[in-house]
Amino acid sequence: MSTQASKKAGESPLARFPVEMREAVEAALSKKASNVVILDLGHGNAFTDFFLICSGQNARQVQAITDAIEERLRKSFQLKPSHVEGYGESQWVLLDYFDFIVHVFTPELREFYALERLWGSAEHVPLTDESVSP
Repeated sequence: MSTQASKKAGESPLARFPVEMREAVEAALSKKASNVVILDLGHGNAFTDFFLICSGQNARQVQAITDAIEERLRKSFQLKPSHVEGYGESQWVLLDYFDFIVHVFTPELREFYALERLWGSAEHVPLTDESVSP
Protein backbone atom coordinates (compact mmCIF):
# COMPACT_ATOMS: atom_id res chain seq x y z
CA MET A 1 0.00 0.00 0.00
CA SER A 2 1.44 3.38 -0.92
CA THR A 3 1.77 6.22 1.52
CA GLN A 4 -0.81 8.09 -0.57
CA ALA A 5 -3.36 5.26 -0.24
CA SER A 6 -2.67 5.07 3.49
CA LYS A 7 -3.36 8.79 3.92
CA LYS A 8 -6.44 8.56 1.76
CA ALA A 9 -7.93 5.81 3.89
CA GLY A 10 -7.28 7.84 7.07
CA GLU A 11 -4.92 5.22 8.45
CA SER A 12 -1.82 5.84 10.49
CA PRO A 13 1.33 6.05 8.34
CA LEU A 14 2.50 3.02 10.35
CA ALA A 15 -0.35 0.80 9.15
CA ARG A 16 1.64 -0.63 6.23
CA PHE A 17 4.65 -1.63 8.33
CA PRO A 18 5.13 -4.90 10.27
CA VAL A 19 3.56 -4.92 13.72
CA GLU A 20 6.97 -5.32 15.36
CA MET A 21 8.15 -2.14 13.68
CA ARG A 22 5.03 -0.27 14.81
CA GLU A 23 5.66 -1.39 18.38
CA ALA A 24 9.29 -0.22 18.16
CA VAL A 25 8.14 3.22 16.98
CA GLU A 26 5.58 3.47 19.78
CA ALA A 27 8.20 2.43 22.35
CA ALA A 28 10.62 5.07 21.06
CA LEU A 29 7.95 7.76 21.13
CA SER A 30 6.98 6.74 24.67
CA LYS A 31 10.47 7.81 25.74
CA LYS A 32 10.19 11.12 23.87
CA ALA A 33 12.37 10.15 20.92
CA SER A 34 12.61 13.00 18.45
CA ASN A 35 12.90 13.21 14.69
CA VAL A 36 11.54 9.67 14.23
CA VAL A 37 11.78 8.44 10.64
CA ILE A 38 11.34 5.12 8.89
CA LEU A 39 13.36 4.53 5.75
CA ASP A 40 11.70 1.96 3.51
CA LEU A 41 14.61 0.16 1.87
CA GLY A 42 12.51 -2.60 0.34
CA HIS A 43 12.82 -1.41 -3.24
CA GLY A 44 16.60 -1.37 -3.32
CA ASN A 45 19.41 -3.82 -2.79
CA ALA A 46 19.61 -3.31 0.96
CA PHE A 47 20.43 -5.95 3.55
CA THR A 48 17.24 -5.16 5.49
CA ASP A 49 13.74 -3.91 4.68
CA PHE A 50 13.57 -0.86 6.95
CA PHE A 51 15.58 1.49 9.12
CA LEU A 52 13.93 3.09 12.12
CA ILE A 53 15.96 6.19 12.94
CA CYS A 54 15.38 8.45 15.92
CA SER A 55 17.20 10.76 18.29
CA GLY A 56 17.60 11.15 22.02
CA GLN A 57 18.92 14.43 23.43
CA ASN A 58 21.76 12.81 25.39
CA ALA A 59 23.32 9.42 26.16
CA ARG A 60 20.89 8.74 29.01
CA GLN A 61 17.86 9.30 26.77
CA VAL A 62 19.42 7.22 23.97
CA GLN A 63 19.74 4.34 26.45
CA ALA A 64 16.16 4.82 27.69
CA ILE A 65 14.81 4.73 24.12
CA THR A 66 16.90 1.66 23.31
CA ASP A 67 15.82 -0.12 26.49
CA ALA A 68 12.15 0.65 25.82
CA ILE A 69 12.33 -0.75 22.29
CA GLU A 70 14.14 -3.91 23.40
CA GLU A 71 11.76 -4.49 26.30
CA ARG A 72 8.60 -3.93 24.23
CA LEU A 73 9.68 -6.29 21.45
CA ARG A 74 10.88 -8.94 23.91
CA LYS A 75 7.64 -8.85 25.92
CA SER A 76 5.26 -8.59 22.98
CA PHE A 77 6.93 -10.92 20.48
CA GLN A 78 9.73 -12.73 22.33
CA LEU A 79 11.95 -10.90 19.84
CA LYS A 80 15.55 -10.06 20.69
CA PRO A 81 17.99 -8.18 18.47
CA SER A 82 20.49 -10.38 16.69
CA HIS A 83 23.12 -7.73 17.26
CA VAL A 84 23.51 -4.61 19.41
CA GLU A 85 26.22 -2.01 18.91
CA GLY A 86 27.11 1.18 20.74
CA TYR A 87 25.09 0.78 23.93
CA GLY A 88 28.07 1.48 26.22
CA GLU A 89 28.74 4.96 24.88
CA SER A 90 25.14 5.53 23.76
CA GLN A 91 25.92 8.12 21.12
CA TRP A 92 24.64 5.82 18.36
CA VAL A 93 22.98 2.54 19.28
CA LEU A 94 22.13 0.00 16.60
CA LEU A 95 19.63 -2.83 17.18
CA ASP A 96 19.50 -5.41 14.38
CA TYR A 97 16.18 -7.26 14.10
CA PHE A 98 16.95 -8.68 10.61
CA ASP A 99 13.82 -7.30 8.88
CA PHE A 100 14.51 -3.87 10.31
CA ILE A 101 17.35 -2.07 12.02
CA VAL A 102 16.87 0.54 14.72
CA HIS A 103 19.32 3.45 14.94
CA VAL A 104 19.10 5.68 18.02
CA PHE A 105 21.39 8.71 17.83
CA THR A 106 22.35 11.78 19.76
CA PRO A 107 21.59 14.79 17.53
CA GLU A 108 25.26 15.50 16.84
CA LEU A 109 26.10 12.01 15.64
CA ARG A 110 22.90 11.77 13.63
CA GLU A 111 23.82 14.94 11.77
CA PHE A 112 27.40 13.73 11.27
CA TYR A 113 26.49 10.30 9.84
CA ALA A 114 23.39 11.53 7.97
CA LEU A 115 21.87 8.11 7.25
CA GLU A 116 18.82 9.74 5.68
CA ARG A 117 21.07 11.41 3.12
CA LEU A 118 23.20 8.30 2.63
CA TRP A 119 20.06 6.26 1.89
CA GLY A 120 18.48 9.13 -0.05
CA SER A 121 16.75 6.88 -2.58
CA ALA A 122 14.73 5.16 0.17
CA GLU A 123 11.22 6.32 0.93
CA HIS A 124 11.25 8.52 4.07
CA VAL A 125 8.28 8.23 6.44
CA PRO A 126 8.52 10.85 9.22
CA LEU A 127 6.53 10.07 12.37
CA THR A 128 5.27 11.95 15.41
CA ASP A 129 3.02 11.10 18.34
CA GLU A 130 0.15 12.69 16.42
CA SER A 131 0.76 10.73 13.21
CA VAL A 132 0.93 7.41 15.09
CA SER A 133 -2.08 7.86 17.36
CA PRO A 134 -5.35 6.27 16.23
